[in-house]
Amino acid sequence: MTGSTVSSRTPRRRGRLGVLAVAGVLLASSAAYVVTQATPSFAATGANVWLTTADASAKLTQQAAVNFGTPGSGSVITVNPNTTYQTVIGFGGSMTDASAYNIWNSPSRSTIMSNLFGSSGIGLSFLRQPIGAADFSTSFYSLDDGSADPSLSHFNITHDQSYLIPLLQQAKSLNPQLTFMATPWSAPGWMKTSGNMVGGSLISGDEAVFAQYLTKFVQAYEGQGIPISYLTVANEPQYSPASYPGMLMSASQEITVINDLAPDLNSAGVGSTKILGWDHNWDNTAYPEQVLAGTGNNTVGVAWHHYGGTASAMTTVHNAYPSKQQLETEGSWTSGSNWAQEILGQGGTTAIDSLRNWAQAVTFWNLALNASGGPVTGNSCGCTAPVTTNGSSVTYNAEYYILGQFSKFIKPGAVHIDSNVVGSIDNVAFKNPDGSIALVALNQGSGTQSFQVSYGGSSFGYSLPGGAIATFTWPGTVTGGGGTGTGPITGYQGLCLDVRSASTADGTPVQVYTCNGTGAQQWTVESNGTIQALGKCLDVSGAGTANGTKVQLYTCNGTGAQSWQAQSNGELVNTNSGSCLDDTGSGGSGTQLQIWSCTDASNQQWHLP
Repeated sequence: MTGSTVSSRTPRRRGRLGVLAVAGVLLASSAAYVVTQATPSFAATGANVWLTTADASAKLTQQAAVNFGTPGSGSVITVNPNTTYQTVIGFGGSMTDASAYNIWNSPSRSTIMSNLFGSSGIGLSFLRQPIGAADFSTSFYSLDDGSADPSLSHFNITHDQSYLIPLLQQAKSLNPQLTFMATPWSAPGWMKTSGNMVGGSLISGDEAVFAQYLTKFVQAYEGQGIPISYLTVANEPQYSPASYPGMLMSASQEITVINDLAPDLNSAGVGSTKILGWDHNWDNTAYPEQVLAGTGNNTVGVAWHHYGGTASAMTTVHNAYPSKQQLETEGSWTSGSNWAQEILGQGGTTAIDSLRNWAQAVTFWNLALNASGGPVTGNSCGCTAPVTTNGSSVTYNAEYYILGQFSKFIKPGAVHIDSNVVGSIDNVAFKNPDGSIALVALNQGSGTQSFQVSYGGSSFGYSLPGGAIATFTWPGTVTGGGGTGTGPITGYQGLCLDVRSASTADGTPVQVYTCNGTGAQQWTVESNGTIQALGKCLDVSGAGTANGTKVQLYTCNGTGAQSWQAQSNGELVNTNSGSCLDDTGSGGSGTQLQIWSCTDASNQQWHLP
C-alpha cells in the first residue's frame, strides 16, 4: 500500500457520479439501459435482514425479517432490476505471506479458513496474491533470488509451498468459485536499477525476462491447482517505498511488459489469465488510459486502490473504455477498533462507492495480522485486517463483518442493478445468478434514519441506526404474463446479447455487445423455449453439438437447436446439445457466442428480462 493511508471518510453521496438517483432514466454516459415493460407482480412476501452496527452490538447479526406491503416512512429506495450494470467477480482480500503465516500457525487454522471462505462463514470469493515478498511478509524474497539469472533457471516457488499454497488450496476447496489475482511488488533485485527489491525501477531491456518471470509464476501456481485469472505487472507503479519491496514503472514501460507478457502467457498454455493495468490509486486516470490505449486486447481492464482520489475515477475510465473491466484490488483502513469509521471507510468508500462506479471486485488488504499488526518488512502503517491472531486466541474485527455484509450475500456472477441513494442512506443492489436480490444499505449519518425499499410494485420500511450497515435479501421472483418476458439479456462483463448489425438475415451472428437499448438487443423469452429477437430465433448453427459451435439468428423452425432452458444458476442450456450458451470471456464487446459444456462459470450466466 502507499505511504499515505486513508484514515477517515467524509460522509457523502457520490453514487455513480451522481447519476443513479432516478430509476428509469437512461444514462447517456454509460452502458446502463432501461427496459420499457409492464411492472411485474412481485411474489416474495418478505426480506431477510443482517446488521452490523457502529457500536459493535450487532456483528453481521440476522434481524427480524421485514414484510413487503408494510411501507413504513421516509424516502424511497427504488430497486430496479431492469437497469443493470457490471457483473460481480468477487469480494475478498489478500492472503499475504504475513496472513498465511499467522493463519497457518494458529491452532484455530481450520476454523479461521472456514469462517473466511466457507458457506457457513462469509464466503470470500476473490484473492489478490503478491508475487514474492510484499510489505506484509516474513522476509524479503523473490522467486528467483541471487545473481543475475536471465534464463530463469533458478526460478522456484519453494517459499510459497511451505504454508501459503496449502492455504490457497484449502480456500479453493472451501469455495470453488474463488477467483485468484496476482501482483508483483518488485522484480528480483538483479532486474532492477537499485540492485535489490527496495527502490529503483525495472532495468530497461529486462521487460521481456520480467514477462517470462511472471509467466513462470502463473504456470507454477496452475500446477498447484491455483489458476490465476487476473494478473498485473506492478503494484503501485508510481510509488517507491523506502523500506519494503516496490518498483517504479512508467506507463510506457508497463505497456512494453504487458505486450511481451500476453503472448508469453498464450505460448505457455495459460492464455486464459487476463492482464489488468495500473494497480494503483484513484487519483490518476491518465496512466491507466495510456496503458489501455497502448496494449489493446492484451489488457482487459484496470486495477485500482483507494488510497488517493475518489471511486469516480473508475467511471471516468469506464466511459472512455466501456468494454474494459474495473476492479478495486486493495483498500486498507487504519481505524482499528473504531467500528464507525471502519463501516464508513471500508463499507462505504471501499465497497459501496467502488461498486457504484463499475467495480467488479472489491478487495480489502491483509486477511489476518498478528497482535502487532504484522509480520511486516518495513511498513508500519497500523493497518487492520478482518482477523487478528494472538497465540491461541483469534479476534474477528470490524472488517470481517463489513466484508461479510457483501461477500456472504452477493455471489460471483451477480449483476449490479439500479437503486437510488436517499438522504444519508448510501446503498447498492444486485441480482444474484439464482434470481435473488441483495441490497446493502449504509447509514452515513449519526442518527437513526427511516426509509422505504420499493421493488416490483411492493415495498417495506426500515429504520437503520446511525453508522450501521445492513444487507436485505429476498427471492426476487416475479410473475409476468404466461411465462414470457421482453427486454435485454445480459451476461459476462455486463454486456448485452446482440444481433450483429441488427440484421434479420438467416445466419447473422449473435454476439455480446455494449448495451445500447436498440431493437437488436430486445429479446422475448417465449413459453415454448425459444428466445426471439427481430422476429427470428436464437439458433445453434447447423444444430451442432460440439463445443465451440457458433450461435446465430435464424428463422424459427421448432427444432431443438432453437430450444433453451433457463437454469437456477443463470445458465441457458440448449436442449438439443445439452450445452450452455457461452461467452468466450476473452473477446469483449463484439464476440460471437457459442455453445460449450456447462461449467457454472460467470461467462455462462445470463440474466433474462
